Amino acid sequence: MTFLDAAILGALQGVTEFLPISSSGHLILAEKFLKLDVEGLKTFDVMLNLGTLLAVLIYFWKEVSGMLVALWKFVTRKLPANDPYAKLIVYLIIGTIPAVVLGLFGDTIDAHFRNAKSVTVMMLVVAGVFILAELFYKKVEVKKREVGSWRQALIIGMAQSLALIPGISRSGSTIVAGLFQGIERESVAKFSFLLSIPVIGGALTLTGLKIFKDGAVNVEIGQLLIGFLTSFIFGILSVAFLMKFLKKHSLGVFAAYRIIFAILLFSYFL
Repeated sequence: MTFLDAAILGALQGVTEFLPISSSGHLILAEKFLKLDVEGLKTFDVMLNLGTLLAVLIYFWKEVSGMLVALWKFVTRKLPANDPYAKLIVYLIIGTIPAVVLGLFGDTIDAHFRNAKSVTVMMLVVAGVFILAELFYKKVEVKKREVGSWRQALIIGMAQSLALIPGISRSGSTIVAGLFQGIERESVAKFSFLLSIPVIGGALTLTGLKIFKDGAVNVEIGQLLIGFLTSFIFGILSVAFLMKFLKKHSLGVFAAYRIIFAILLFSYFL
Protein backbone atom coordinates (compact mmCIF):
# COMPACT_ATOMS: atom_id res chain seq x y z
CA MET A 1 0.00 0.00 0.00
CA THR A 2 1.32 3.43 -0.96
CA PHE A 3 0.81 6.73 0.87
CA LEU A 4 -1.65 7.73 -1.86
CA ASP A 5 -3.62 4.53 -1.27
CA ALA A 6 -3.71 5.35 2.45
CA ALA A 7 -5.03 8.85 1.75
CA ILE A 8 -7.67 7.55 -0.67
CA LEU A 9 -8.93 4.91 1.74
CA GLY A 10 -8.92 7.38 4.64
CA ALA A 11 -10.93 9.95 2.72
CA LEU A 12 -13.30 7.26 1.49
CA GLN A 13 -13.85 5.98 5.02
CA GLY A 14 -14.48 9.49 6.34
CA VAL A 15 -17.08 10.26 3.67
CA THR A 16 -18.88 6.94 3.44
CA GLU A 17 -18.97 6.12 7.17
CA PHE A 18 -21.50 8.88 7.78
CA LEU A 19 -23.24 9.41 4.46
CA PRO A 20 -25.90 6.73 3.84
CA ILE A 21 -23.99 5.01 1.03
CA SER A 22 -22.15 2.22 2.93
CA SER A 23 -18.55 2.61 4.07
CA SER A 24 -17.82 -1.13 4.18
CA GLY A 25 -19.13 -1.61 0.66
CA HIS A 26 -17.02 1.21 -0.76
CA LEU A 27 -13.89 0.13 1.11
CA ILE A 28 -14.22 -3.47 -0.06
CA LEU A 29 -14.49 -2.32 -3.65
CA ALA A 30 -11.71 0.26 -3.29
CA GLU A 31 -9.37 -2.33 -1.80
CA LYS A 32 -10.19 -4.66 -4.66
CA PHE A 33 -9.71 -1.92 -7.26
CA LEU A 34 -6.37 -0.89 -5.71
CA LYS A 35 -5.40 -4.58 -5.49
CA LEU A 36 -4.70 -4.48 -1.76
CA ASP A 37 -4.59 -7.39 0.67
CA VAL A 38 -7.75 -6.90 2.74
CA GLU A 39 -6.69 -9.33 5.46
CA GLY A 40 -3.39 -7.50 5.85
CA LEU A 41 -5.07 -4.17 6.47
CA LYS A 42 -6.72 -4.87 9.83
CA THR A 43 -4.45 -2.42 11.66
CA PHE A 44 -5.05 0.23 9.01
CA ASP A 45 -8.82 -0.25 9.25
CA VAL A 46 -8.58 0.35 13.00
CA MET A 47 -6.88 3.70 12.40
CA LEU A 48 -9.53 4.70 9.85
CA ASN A 49 -12.30 3.93 12.31
CA LEU A 50 -10.44 5.75 15.07
CA GLY A 51 -10.41 8.84 12.87
CA THR A 52 -14.16 8.71 12.24
CA LEU A 53 -14.84 8.05 15.93
CA LEU A 54 -12.89 11.17 16.87
CA ALA A 55 -14.88 13.14 14.27
CA VAL A 56 -18.18 12.20 15.93
CA LEU A 57 -16.89 12.91 19.43
CA ILE A 58 -15.74 16.39 18.44
CA TYR A 59 -18.77 17.35 16.36
CA PHE A 60 -21.22 16.23 19.05
CA TRP A 61 -19.07 17.27 21.99
CA LYS A 62 -21.99 19.09 23.63
CA GLU A 63 -23.99 15.86 23.81
CA VAL A 64 -20.95 13.74 24.71
CA SER A 65 -19.89 16.07 27.52
CA GLY A 66 -23.48 16.24 28.76
CA MET A 67 -23.59 12.44 29.00
CA LEU A 68 -20.25 12.35 30.82
CA VAL A 69 -21.55 14.85 33.37
CA ALA A 70 -24.73 12.80 33.78
CA LEU A 71 -22.64 9.68 34.42
CA TRP A 72 -20.61 11.52 37.05
CA LYS A 73 -23.78 12.77 38.75
CA PHE A 74 -25.12 9.21 38.72
CA VAL A 75 -21.96 7.88 40.36
CA THR A 76 -22.03 10.64 42.98
CA ARG A 77 -25.79 10.18 43.45
CA LYS A 78 -26.56 13.74 42.40
CA LEU A 79 -28.41 12.93 39.18
CA PRO A 80 -31.72 14.82 39.03
CA ALA A 81 -34.89 13.06 37.92
CA ASN A 82 -35.64 13.12 34.18
CA ASP A 83 -32.15 14.30 33.24
CA PRO A 84 -32.21 14.44 29.40
CA TYR A 85 -28.63 13.22 29.02
CA ALA A 86 -29.23 10.30 31.38
CA LYS A 87 -32.23 9.34 29.27
CA LEU A 88 -30.09 9.62 26.14
CA ILE A 89 -27.51 7.26 27.65
CA VAL A 90 -30.22 4.69 28.34
CA TYR A 91 -31.53 4.93 24.78
CA LEU A 92 -28.02 4.55 23.34
CA ILE A 93 -27.39 1.46 25.47
CA ILE A 94 -30.66 -0.08 24.32
CA GLY A 95 -29.90 0.81 20.71
CA THR A 96 -26.45 -0.77 20.92
CA ILE A 97 -27.61 -4.18 22.16
CA PRO A 98 -28.74 -5.56 18.76
CA ALA A 99 -25.37 -4.70 17.15
CA VAL A 100 -23.54 -6.43 20.00
CA VAL A 101 -25.64 -9.59 19.57
CA LEU A 102 -25.37 -9.73 15.78
CA GLY A 103 -21.71 -8.78 16.01
CA LEU A 104 -21.04 -12.23 17.49
CA PHE A 105 -21.65 -13.57 14.00
CA GLY A 106 -19.44 -10.97 12.30
CA ASP A 107 -16.99 -13.46 10.79
CA THR A 108 -19.83 -15.53 9.35
CA ILE A 109 -21.47 -12.44 7.87
CA ASP A 110 -18.18 -11.36 6.27
CA ALA A 111 -17.65 -14.82 4.80
CA HIS A 112 -20.99 -14.70 2.99
CA PHE A 113 -21.46 -11.01 2.17
CA ARG A 114 -17.99 -9.44 1.86
CA ASN A 115 -17.85 -9.50 -1.94
CA ALA A 116 -18.69 -7.28 -4.91
CA LYS A 117 -21.82 -9.20 -5.91
CA SER A 118 -23.39 -8.95 -2.45
CA VAL A 119 -22.51 -5.25 -2.15
CA THR A 120 -24.18 -4.55 -5.51
CA VAL A 121 -27.40 -6.30 -4.46
CA MET A 122 -27.50 -4.52 -1.09
CA MET A 123 -26.93 -1.15 -2.76
CA LEU A 124 -30.08 -1.67 -4.83
CA VAL A 125 -32.18 -3.13 -2.02
CA VAL A 126 -31.39 -0.30 0.38
CA ALA A 127 -32.04 2.32 -2.33
CA GLY A 128 -35.55 0.89 -2.63
CA VAL A 129 -36.00 1.03 1.15
CA PHE A 130 -34.90 4.69 1.14
CA ILE A 131 -37.62 5.52 -1.37
CA LEU A 132 -40.30 3.65 0.58
CA ALA A 133 -39.26 5.33 3.84
CA GLU A 134 -39.49 8.79 2.32
CA LEU A 135 -42.93 8.06 0.84
CA PHE A 136 -44.12 6.88 4.26
CA TYR A 137 -42.56 9.87 6.02
CA LYS A 138 -44.42 12.32 3.77
CA LYS A 139 -47.73 10.82 4.85
CA VAL A 140 -47.01 11.22 8.57
CA GLU A 141 -48.82 14.40 9.62
CA VAL A 142 -47.12 14.93 12.98
CA LYS A 143 -43.33 14.56 13.05
CA LYS A 144 -41.65 13.53 16.31
CA ARG A 145 -38.80 15.85 17.21
CA GLU A 146 -36.56 13.20 18.73
CA VAL A 147 -36.19 9.61 19.84
CA GLY A 148 -38.50 9.50 22.84
CA SER A 149 -38.92 5.89 23.93
CA TRP A 150 -36.91 2.73 24.47
CA ARG A 151 -38.93 1.00 21.74
CA GLN A 152 -37.89 3.59 19.16
CA ALA A 153 -34.27 3.28 20.28
CA LEU A 154 -34.44 -0.52 20.03
CA ILE A 155 -35.91 -0.45 16.53
CA ILE A 156 -33.22 1.98 15.37
CA GLY A 157 -30.61 -0.22 17.03
CA MET A 158 -31.94 -3.30 15.23
CA ALA A 159 -31.68 -1.44 11.94
CA GLN A 160 -28.12 -0.43 12.80
CA SER A 161 -27.12 -4.06 13.40
CA LEU A 162 -28.05 -4.89 9.79
CA ALA A 163 -25.23 -2.60 8.66
CA LEU A 164 -22.81 -5.40 9.55
CA ILE A 165 -23.73 -6.63 6.09
CA PRO A 166 -21.50 -4.73 3.59
CA GLY A 167 -23.49 -2.45 1.33
CA ILE A 168 -26.34 -1.64 3.73
CA SER A 169 -24.97 1.51 5.46
CA ARG A 170 -25.19 2.10 9.20
CA SER A 171 -26.35 5.71 8.98
CA GLY A 172 -28.80 4.91 6.20
CA SER A 173 -30.44 2.01 8.01
CA THR A 174 -30.82 3.95 11.27
CA ILE A 175 -32.21 7.07 9.60
CA VAL A 176 -34.71 4.97 7.66
CA ALA A 177 -35.79 3.24 10.89
CA GLY A 178 -36.43 6.69 12.34
CA LEU A 179 -38.39 7.88 9.32
CA PHE A 180 -40.69 4.87 9.49
CA GLN A 181 -41.42 5.91 13.09
CA GLY A 182 -42.12 9.50 12.08
CA ILE A 183 -39.01 10.98 13.69
CA GLU A 184 -37.56 14.10 12.08
CA ARG A 185 -34.62 13.44 9.76
CA GLU A 186 -32.19 15.73 11.57
CA SER A 187 -33.08 14.32 15.00
CA VAL A 188 -32.73 10.68 13.99
CA ALA A 189 -29.48 11.49 12.18
CA LYS A 190 -28.05 12.96 15.41
CA PHE A 191 -29.15 9.87 17.34
CA SER A 192 -27.62 7.70 14.62
CA PHE A 193 -24.25 9.42 14.90
CA LEU A 194 -24.27 9.22 18.70
CA LEU A 195 -25.23 5.55 18.42
CA SER A 196 -22.12 5.00 16.30
CA ILE A 197 -19.86 5.91 19.24
CA PRO A 198 -20.28 2.70 21.29
CA VAL A 199 -20.44 0.56 18.15
CA ILE A 200 -17.26 1.93 16.58
CA GLY A 201 -15.56 2.06 19.96
CA GLY A 202 -16.44 -1.54 20.71
CA ALA A 203 -15.33 -2.76 17.29
CA LEU A 204 -12.05 -0.85 17.66
CA THR A 205 -11.39 -2.43 21.04
CA LEU A 206 -12.05 -5.98 19.86
CA THR A 207 -10.02 -5.60 16.67
CA GLY A 208 -7.20 -3.84 18.51
CA LEU A 209 -6.99 -6.65 21.08
CA LYS A 210 -6.92 -9.24 18.31
CA ILE A 211 -4.13 -7.40 16.48
CA PHE A 212 -2.17 -7.05 19.71
CA LYS A 213 -2.57 -10.77 20.40
CA ASP A 214 -1.56 -11.81 16.87
CA GLY A 215 1.17 -9.17 16.59
CA ALA A 216 0.16 -8.51 12.98
CA VAL A 217 1.04 -4.91 12.08
CA ASN A 218 1.80 -4.83 8.36
CA VAL A 219 1.41 -1.10 7.68
CA GLU A 220 3.98 1.67 8.07
CA ILE A 221 3.43 4.31 10.75
CA GLY A 222 3.32 7.07 8.13
CA GLN A 223 0.53 5.30 6.25
CA LEU A 224 -1.41 4.77 9.46
CA LEU A 225 -1.11 8.46 10.30
CA ILE A 226 -2.24 9.57 6.85
CA GLY A 227 -5.22 7.22 6.98
CA PHE A 228 -6.19 8.47 10.43
CA LEU A 229 -5.94 12.16 9.53
CA THR A 230 -7.82 11.89 6.24
CA SER A 231 -10.61 9.78 7.77
CA PHE A 232 -10.95 12.30 10.62
CA ILE A 233 -11.01 15.38 8.36
CA PHE A 234 -13.41 13.95 5.81
CA GLY A 235 -15.45 12.37 8.59
CA ILE A 236 -16.19 15.60 10.41
CA LEU A 237 -16.95 17.35 7.10
CA SER A 238 -19.37 14.56 6.18
CA VAL A 239 -21.19 14.74 9.52
CA ALA A 240 -21.56 18.50 9.20
CA PHE A 241 -22.79 18.19 5.61
CA LEU A 242 -25.38 15.51 6.34
CA MET A 243 -26.78 17.28 9.40
CA LYS A 244 -27.29 20.43 7.33
CA PHE A 245 -28.52 18.55 4.26
CA LEU A 246 -31.25 16.62 6.08
CA LYS A 247 -32.84 19.81 7.39
CA LYS A 248 -34.31 20.52 3.96
CA HIS A 249 -33.73 17.44 1.81
CA SER A 250 -34.74 13.78 1.67
CA LEU A 251 -32.73 10.60 1.16
CA GLY A 252 -33.74 10.57 -2.50
CA VAL A 253 -30.37 11.76 -3.79
CA PHE A 254 -28.61 8.98 -1.89
CA ALA A 255 -31.06 6.41 -3.27
CA ALA A 256 -30.23 7.62 -6.77
CA TYR A 257 -26.50 7.45 -6.03
CA ARG A 258 -26.79 3.88 -4.78
CA ILE A 259 -28.67 2.80 -7.90
CA ILE A 260 -26.12 4.40 -10.22
CA PHE A 261 -23.24 3.01 -8.20
CA ALA A 262 -24.77 -0.48 -8.28
CA ILE A 263 -25.11 -0.31 -12.06
CA LEU A 264 -21.45 0.70 -12.40
CA LEU A 265 -20.43 -2.13 -10.08
CA PHE A 266 -22.43 -4.62 -12.06
CA SER A 267 -20.82 -3.57 -15.33
CA TYR A 268 -17.28 -3.41 -13.91
CA PHE A 269 -16.91 -6.25 -11.43
CA LEU A 270 -19.66 -8.75 -12.26
